[in-house]
Amino acid sequence: MKHDHFVVQSPSAPAKQLLLLFHGVGDNAVGMGQIGSWFAPLFPDALIVSVGGAEPCGPTGRQWFSVQGVTEENRQQRIDAIMPTFVETVRYWQKESGVGPLATALVGFSQGSIMSLESTKAAPGLVSRVIAFNGRFATLPEKASTATTVHLIHGGEDRVIDLAHAVAAQEALIEAGGDVTLDIVDDLGHAIDDRSMQFALDHLRFTVPKHYFDEALSGSKPQDDDIIELL
Repeated sequence: MKHDHFVVQSPSAPAKQLLLLFHGVGDNAVGMGQIGSWFAPLFPDALIVSVGGAEPCGPTGRQWFSVQGVTEENRQQRIDAIMPTFVETVRYWQKESGVGPLATALVGFSQGSIMSLESTKAAPGLVSRVIAFNGRFATLPEKASTATTVHLIHGGEDRVIDLAHAVAAQEALIEAGGDVTLDIVDDLGHAIDDRSMQFALDHLRFTVPKHYFDEALSGSKPQDDDIIELL
């Protein structure tokens, strides 16, 4: 499957984890790859790939869908049109790496977060974790499960995607029975800083997904050997 991408880290041995990064409008895979460099030292067994949007945007940037003329009414339609390509891209790297959904995490910023969050509605169970920096749902989910743990990280002074969208997303996921955390960086705008990154790194290392507890309470045993890889 041909698409724009930048490999941040490729372990010499078969990968045990897969981290896919998705940038915002007008950025590119190489630019977002800098964020991936924060994860590499802590996850040496992970294949870390920054994926470019499906469409060109400006001289060197890319996007998943155009924001020209985007409204609350048409945003979902634009996302739905490109979502099969997004999901196919995630599955391509899962196949390439040999890593299943239980050890796959999506890390997005802005539009990359929107696509990552929306994928949990379009393809439930596609991945185990979503780290969403300064993102939102196009329309809030009415259904959710604990199969995917969502970590929302948002700047309190974001003027591009208001913090209210992250708060609403958290509330909707909780109401629907999902697994979600929300961290607010009080004086941060539409950006990622070292505080945001620390939240993300801590969640991937220390936050135990709720579905582990659900499985323990039910007495069922995980079927996938990679279930522990993103603890």
